[in-house]
Amino acid sequence: MTTSTPGDDSFDVDRALQDALDRLTIVANASEALSSTLDLEQGLRRLCRVLVPALADWCAIDLVESEGQLRRTVVEHREPDVLPSGFLEALLPPAGESSPAPLARALRGAGPLRLADFPAPDEGADALHRVELRTFEQLGAHRAVLVPLRARHQVLGVLTLVRTDPDGLDDDDRLPLIEDLAHRIAMAVDSARLHGQIAHTAERLQRSLLPDLPHGGPLEIAARYDPARASAEVGGDWYDAFLLPDGALSLIIGDVTGHDLKAAVAMSQMRNMLRGIACDRKEPPGKILARLDAANEILYPGQTLTCLYGLLAKPEPDSPWVLEYAVAGHPAPLLITRDGDTRFLEGGRSILLGVVPETIRPDATEPLPPGSTVLLYTDGLIERRSETFDDGMTRLRLHAAALARAPLETFCDELVVALGDAGTDDIAMIAVRIPPGIEPYTATAE
Repeated sequence: MTTSTPGDDSFDVDRALQDALDRLTIVANASEALSSTLDLEQGLRRLCRVLVPALADWCAIDLVESEGQLRRTVVEHREPDVLPSGFLEALLPPAGESSPAPLARALRGAGPLRLADFPAPDEGADALHRVELRTFEQLGAHRAVLVPLRARHQVLGVLTLVRTDPDGLDDDDRLPLIEDLAHRIAMAVDSARLHGQIAHTAERLQRSLLPDLPHGGPLEIAARYDPARASAEVGGDWYDAFLLPDGALSLIIGDVTGHDLKAAVAMSQMRNMLRGIACDRKEPPGKILARLDAANEILYPGQTLTCLYGLLAKPEPDSPWVLEYAVAGHPAPLLITRDGDTRFLEGGRSILLGVVPETIRPDATEPLPPGSTVLLYTDGLIERRSETFDDGMTRLRLHAAALARAPLETFCDELVVALGDAGTDDIAMIAVRIPPGIEPYTATAE
């Protein structure tokens, strides 16, 4: 039997193959860690658990925040007991433009920097340098590598890898691997920040299209819009409420098909068209939706949407409040009595708009008990990928019943918290609380 010994060609080949496999494994695991979550900090923490102990005994990732401050985002040690949770993860002191601190030099674009000399903390040239040296002293350091995290010609932060054992692997032959990993980290940080900026802009655009609600009368009105957590795209969900000349309150909830800028623009167009039709035509809700469908077919052929249009009024001073409504492919409104009884209002239903413009659009009328609440919502409040539609409807009824006597603002907040976190779609909702007594309705828009 023949065995390989150091110096043999076969031994050298085996060692080279094993080293290549180790590098590929590190790269694969690092890529998986960065792509396993949309939470940047959590992804970086998982990455550091790959790098330690494969490439270092401990490592740190420092990121430049939007205000220019440097934050130590993650610190990971091969011995968890040495490093309490959150240890050293905080804002770092600012450094001057000519600071000799290795971190400051890396932020200026120098590097990779290899360190083998670690002075005492009190020898630091400035506050940042002293904090850096104190960290090396506390966690131990025999040699270190600092690599700037560059993306789009900017330094976004610094990766620090530290060996505490003088007998550990030499970093020289692994420097290309470390630089590659630093590039992957920088790209992940840049992508996460771009995603956050786009999401923020998308939400601001969506919210700018939402109306002010009428207030001041006996009816309480509250509404919420909650964007999808996992998407940076604008959507087509909207709500609306406004007073008509005869004093009736128009209530609208709708959802234009799509999750992109086109859907948001279409939503704005549909909202404005519906407002114009409702104000111009004193007609039942079914007729109003039929007119919207006809206009949509002429101006935006192929655009589909669901919509619920309702009129809330008191026919006579001594009569109950009445909701007259029509539903085009939209989830049924939910009525919650003051005692917590709930039921979906299933009347006035027809197919969604934009399919068959000649569709007859029926409407229905529902008297509303004193103290009751009417909830209009989009499907993001009830739909879950792993459940049936009926499961979501039942869950909504149970939560709404438990909140029947809660203040209306609390009612809406609690529904969004309880039902919105697990969803993957935008949520729009509008709720109206009927007064307990008999009062005339007069209100003005804010």
